[in-house]
Amino acid sequence: MKTGFIHIISCVFLIASHNAMGQVARDSELYRTIMQLDTAYFDAYNTCDLATQASLMSDDLEFYHDKGGLNTSKSEIIQSIEANICGRVTRELIEESVEVHDIPGFGAVEIGYHKFYNNQEPDAQSNPSRFITVWKNTEGDWKMHRIISLH
Repeated sequence: MKTGFIHIISCVFLIASHNAMGQVARDSELYRTIMQLDTAYFDAYNTCDLATQASLMSDDLEFYHDKGGLNTSKSEIIQSIEANICGRVTRELIEESVEVHDIPGFGAVEIGYHKFYNNQEPDAQSNPSRFITVWKNTEGDWKMHRIISLH
């Protein structure tokens, strides 16, 4: 009985300490790095720079979309962006919503909200949508490894 209680208390303290640490500080090097990567990728997205977009995606990328499903083909994702996004859609980050969490020995997780604007429907309202990006760091080479897009 005592052992079970001690285990439960230990778990509570572990969870509480993890939640207290939470995201990295906004003035940290990791936060600035992830924000720079986000900017680089979506500047390329907004200007149809497919080469830059591809360079920031891991070869084993997994893209989970709550409307389109799962796509694990980097080349198909790039082709889809070219066919459906280029010249039509732009993305705007809601900066104050961004959280960055360190994943020691691997990379980081970026969580936030963004809006997309379709220039084919200039009067349409854009509602914020949630995203989660797992960034993998291999010896300083950061790549989007897993993306979850929720609308």
